[in-house]
Amino acid sequence: MELKTVVSMVARRGRQLQRYNEGQRQVVGCIPYRIKGNKMGSGKNLEDTLEVLVISAQRKGKGMLFPKGGWESDESMTEAALRESIEEAGVCGIVEGALGKWCFKSKGNDSYYEGHMFPLLVKEQLDFWPEKDIRQRVWVSVPRAKEVCQYSWMKEALDLLVTRLESAPSSNLWSNL
Repeated sequence: MELKTVVSMVARRGRQLQRYNEGQRQVVGCIPYRIKGNKMGSGKNLEDTLEVLVISAQRKGKGMLFPKGGWESDESMTEAALRESIEEAGVCGIVEGALGKWCFKSKGNDSYYEGHMFPLLVKEQLDFWPEKDIRQRVWVSVPRAKEVCQYSWMKEALDLLVTRLESAPSSNLWSNL
């Protein structure tokens, strides 16, 4: 078993290292994505080839979302985003430039959060990950992700990702695959 697989099998717990900004818990997450196939063939556009990974919420019946969680004081924002993707979705890859920052109210209580989202170009999908037994993961199209995602701010981040990928020169997009 590779070292990263062993290390990633235990999810962080507790709030001792959590970061806060003016009373708002800071969370970071990723939109894991992949491009089906390795080239844009004739007649194909980004919408035909782009897939994103959504995961089930921890509480049953609470919908789907992108991996996200607390940003801790002993890690960078991108390290936290990658850690959450490994812990919750069992994927790792290249964390790309930030999509933005959103302030949102928790669905479970009256707390406010500051959320930061990043694209994650998935390079590896793990067979075993810390939250495998409590979450489902599903690759879906962008329109389907917008239907099932429970957070409007995550849908906005997804729109920004699509816009960014559409505006990137196709040679850059395909060179990372």
